[in-house]
Amino acid sequence: MPFNKNIKRNFVAMKAAFLPDRGVVKVLGEDARNFLNGLVTTDVTELKPGFGRFGALLTPQGKIIVDFLITEIPAGHGGGFLIDCPRALAPALAQKLGFYKLRAKVAVENRSDSLGVIAAWDGEPTTTPDLAFADPRKADLGLRLLAPAELAQKVADLIGADLVDNEVYEAHRIALGIPRGGLDFSYGDAFPHETNMDRLAGVDFDKGCYIGQEVVSRMQHRGTARTRTVRVRLDGPRPEAGATILAGDKPVGTMGSTAGENGLALIRTDRVSDALNSGLPLTAGGLAIRLADANDLQPSAKQSA
Repeated sequence: MPFNKNIKRNFVAMKAAFLPDRGVVKVLGEDARNFLNGLVTTDVTELKPGFGRFGALLTPQGKIIVDFLITEIPAGHGGGFLIDCPRALAPALAQKLGFYKLRAKVAVENRSDSLGVIAAWDGEPTTTPDLAFADPRKADLGLRLLAPAELAQKVADLIGADLVDNEVYEAHRIALGIPRGGLDFSYGDAFPHETNMDRLAGVDFDKGCYIGQEVVSRMQHRGTARTRTVRVRLDGPRPEAGATILAGDKPVGTMGSTAGENGLALIRTDRVSDALNSGLPLTAGGLAIRLADANDLQPSAKQSA
């Protein structure tokens, strides 16, 4: 879509931030698409340059090893796929994918030392670079752009954005209710439903088999997810991440990341619902918290088997 000069107000407000906690893994080769599609929760067969997908690699028990955003590289840049993932997990992800490739014609490279991730939001870019795509989780998250760290200012100037600190993006993410692994849930210990991947277009329930699919599909079809990441409001000091959330004196969840008056929490929805119906207050680390939206407690609609 060409840039519209009539939306100058949005253009001026656009922000961009380099995300130092994100890394990039490259997967290329003639079997790369089918190879990835057989492993992860999202449908890689539908991916194309300029578009992104949200997904995860799971354990056979259906728990998240690493969640990520993925895009296809344009043929002019050599083709293949780029995975935007937590930088701390990029080496392990590259190693794990290398383990799974067996005889597939695939090469896997951790490119985190040469490529980084920039988020841009609150406006329309004056131009869209080749290695950019809309964040598929929620429209208000804006764009993801893959570029070296040293080019962050140049990229921001190119798209017409003000380069801001990554903490500004963190506050934006938290306000939108988007969980971040390592802060809002633990890798290796959370199911996709618990981190709202089913609500953020991170699981394709119509695609073929992938690792952990049986468990995830069963949770979806039976509606058995009882733990969810929800948005909370803070009227005073902010609880520390990891603090136990209590309803009265009963544990009902764990506090996640916070910014200003907004926070995220991993809770047992049934227990919190019972507490609210009983008029019990919620606290974390002795500090009062409250749900941002009671609708976050509602179960997702069951899918037909």
